[in-house]
Amino acid sequence: MAHGVAFREPAADPRPYTAADTAFGLDLLGTWCRTDPQANLVLSPSSLASGLGMAYLGARGGTAQAMAATLHLPAASQSPLEAGLQARSAALRALAGPGVALQSSDQVWADPTLRTSGSYLNAVATGYGAGVARVPLLTQPDQVVQQIDQAISTATRGHIPQLLAPGSLQDIGWVLTDALYLNAAWATPFEASETTPGPFTTAAGPRVSAEFMKGGQYRAVTSGGWTAVWLPYQGSRLGMMALLPPTGASGCALPATSALSAMSGALTSNRPGAAIRSVSLPRVNLSQNTSMKDLLSQLGMGVAFTPAADFTGLSRQAAFIGLVRHAATLQVGEKGTVATAATAVGVVPSSAVEMSPMVTFDRPYLMLVMSRDTGEPLFMARVANPDTH
Repeated sequence: MAHGVAFREPAADPRPYTAADTAFGLDLLGTWCRTDPQANLVLSPSSLASGLGMAYLGARGGTAQAMAATLHLPAASQSPLEAGLQARSAALRALAGPGVALQSSDQVWADPTLRTSGSYLNAVATGYGAGVARVPLLTQPDQVVQQIDQAISTATRGHIPQLLAPGSLQDIGWVLTDALYLNAAWATPFEASETTPGPFTTAAGPRVSAEFMKGGQYRAVTSGGWTAVWLPYQGSRLGMMALLPPTGASGCALPATSALSAMSGALTSNRPGAAIRSVSLPRVNLSQNTSMKDLLSQLGMGVAFTPAADFTGLSRQAAFIGLVRHAATLQVGEKGTVATAATAVGVVPSSAVEMSPMVTFDRPYLMLVMSRDTGEPLFMARVANPDTH
């Protein structure tokens, strides 16, 4: 090595973590869909993984193992945790650019009467860039609800005005929040004059009228009966993969993670093999605000919500997770996509052109807003009925 040249550790690879987020998101979407097969669903695997990931950094023993399994986190031998999380956060920030506004923010809210581990705060600062706010959770919880809701509303440009309801933070000593805002313009906008009504067969069976945007010359692949189309945003580092299930597939059909990875690889690389298709895609406006505790328990994270949990890495006074609240919005129109998400994890203290063949998305389908390079799934949605008016 030449003198005067500093040696730098190679940057960690974010892809094991983005693959984990995709697998976790598919698990959650499938479990959620089975509880209500006729509903529109929208979530942010990225936001949920960040909020729960901050809690995971304080988990120990069997609680950490259960959370790691649910979140599909890579083994430490494969990717050092904090460096991998830092690389994941950096890759997410790098998606912003001309035509793509993307901002994420993470925060630890802690009651000042509780002692939060310094090493824990260092870990969330390194992995997520999260700061700490000392707020009177134990004495004035509804005041803190207002503070957090205001912070989330500001971060999501008013799209999520109320993540938490009054009374929801009773007996909570720490709240870990993530907020995500995306406003991305299509690389090739749809012509509004080409948007026309058409029939959509809902998950419940009856047909409704939806407003279909038409056009484009998009890369498309078919695998195992699934048809996937890649719709890039400006700059091409971010895109939406719209996935039409096989004809006659069960109501909550999802592609396997490996099949999804293969399709996204074929769509986003320059390798030959993808066909060129135009699309007929409904305009949609989705929103959701729900508790994730039951769904996460079904996925194997139940111990984290019981007195048997171990969050001593966060604080010796931390007992278990008392709430996981998640909200997300997704608007898809002719100009592009506006999507937001927010997650709150509350920890209880121990004291308390020429038209080519068209793919028409005229029955329940999936959408993933994802990074072309790393595969990070910013948003996932299942459209069961686009006529939500």
